[in-house]
Order: sequence, then structure tokens, then C-alpha cells
Amino acid sequence: MLLAYFRFSHKLGRFTLQIQRIGLALAGLFVVASPAHATIDGSLDATITLTAACIINEANTADGATGIDYGTIDFGSQNTYFSTADAELEGSVGTGIEIQCSNGTTPVLAFGGGENAGSGTSNTGTTGARAMEHGTEAGTFVTYNLYSDSSGGTIIPVDGTIALDADGSAQTIPVFGRAFGADNLFTGQYHDLVVVTLTL
Repeated sequence: MLLAYFRFSHKLGRFTLQIQRIGLALAGLFVVASPAHATIDGSLDATITLTAACIINEANTADGATGIDYGTIDFGSQNTYFSTADAELEGSVGTGIEIQCSNGTTPVLAFGGGENAGSGTSNTGTTGARAMEHGTEAGTFVTYNLYSDSSGGTIIPVDGTIALDADGSAQTIPVFGRAFGADNLFTGQYHDLVVVTLTL
């Protein structure tokens, strides 16, 4: 029994050895047959082009835009014998014009003369550079001035400009108005439209 046992063990060892040799041979075959992994490096470009723009009264406004509503100067209701009336420009987000332009630009606001610049007179000793015309009585005017300060010390003349900071910060530009009384005014509404141009 002992001899048979050793013979069996010997044969089993040869069988195992053969399997191991076959396994190693197959493993070597797979190593030889496996292709090497190649890498190809490259790159892609990411670009963006930004153009100048402004945020005017909280509205994103591209360079070249038209029809911007900067606000209204409403002198309210006065009687026909009024002497002067003061008002401040009211925009869509409050008083003044809120502007923030692209960093590095040099924004400049220019105020036109309106539709009736130089028309009308006043009985107050001061005649405004701009004028509001009666809605139905053509040729009847109430003159007024625009100012950059509430005291009326700094007039914004016809085609006058206000320079803004060029650091990209948000700025509020105050604009005030003063209307002047005149003789023989008709009751009713008077109106003027001033073109405001923002140059970058």
C-alpha cells in the first residue's frame, strides 16, 4: 500500500508539472500576441470674443442699440402763472440714470437739444436752453434747463456731455430739470423729447 501510494503521488506530480508547463507556454503566447497600447496626444482651442456693452437701468444693452428709455423728467401739474418748477429724472429703477459699461471703455453721455431748442421765452429773467411745446397750440413753449446737480448750479447745455468712470463700475448719473414760466401760456400738456447718446 505504501509503494502504490508513492507511485500514485509520483504520477500525480508529473501530471501537475505538465499542466504547469502548458499553462506557462499559453501565458507566454498571450503576452507575445497582445498588442502594445499606443497614445496620441492633441489639443483643442476654446475661444470667446467679447464686445463692449452697458447695463442701462438694469437692462443689458449692446453697443449700437437704439430706442433706449433713459427716463422722464416730470414737472408735474402747475398753474399757468407758475414761476419755476423743479424735477428730477426718474428712470425704470429709480432716480437718475444707472449705467455700468465694460471695463476699459470710456463712457460719455451726450444730451441733445430736444425738439425745440432755442424756442420760447420766459418772464422770470431766465430762459431755458430747451423748450416743451404745447400739445395742440403750436408755437407755445415752456422753456427749461437740465442740470447735473440738484441746486441748479451746473447746467447741461445743448449737446453737453457727462463723462463716466472707465473702471467698469456701476454708476448713477443724476439729472435735474427746472422749468420757467412765461406770459400767455395755454392750459394743457407741454412736451419735449431729448435724445441721449452713450458713447463708449
